[in-house]
Amino acid sequence: MVYYKTVAGYAEAEQVIDKSRFISYIKPVETREEAEAFIKEIRTMHKSATHNVPAYVIGEKSQLQWASDDGEPSGTSGAPMLHMFVGEGITNVVVVVTRYFGGIKLGTGGLVRAYTSSARLALEAAGICEVKELDHIKFKLDYQYYGKIQNLEQDGTFSIVDAVFEDKVVLTLQTDPEHSPGIKNMLSELTGGVLNEDTIVVEKILGKNRI
Repeated sequence: MVYYKTVAGYAEAEQVIDKSRFISYIKPVETREEAEAFIKEIRTMHKSATHNVPAYVIGEKSQLQWASDDGEPSGTSGAPMLHMFVGEGITNVVVVVTRYFGGIKLGTGGLVRAYTSSARLALEAAGICEVKELDHIKFKLDYQYYGKIQNLEQDGTFSIVDAVFEDKVVLTLQTDPEHSPGIKNMLSELTGGVLNEDTIVVEKILGKNRI
């Protein structure tokens, strides 16, 4: 089950439009406090900028939405960036676009395009991921099977997210829940029944898959 889409990580992007320099910063966040701290950080970094325009969307249902034009004409900067994120179903994200005015006025439509495209450049740089329910399958097995599981990983049904090398190998596999029964059967067949319902632990987690 996919709960929501968000950005995969922190990113920056930059473009120049009619001599104005636009620098965009984007980051995944979980709370209003995180978003506001990030906005404050960027504003401190660019104290001499003409504008530092922020926007954020937070919550699985995008319940918390906020933007500011930071001195640009009303509705020309923060709101268009906010609308872009909401329209694409992206949440738990904060963006700040810093503008250093280059002496040429862009007009209302030009500002909307400039800020929206700057936010999109940051979004593309960061990448998008899905936050979804995943299974972690944990078990311990002899070293002779480790290479075989590495080979089976190549089909893309699961990924090895942790390996601890002790007297035996302690592995954690990550997969979509619908694949768990098949993977447990595969492990049982591979080990001749040594791995079974009693020796395999499945934990539900919320994880990120880049899309």
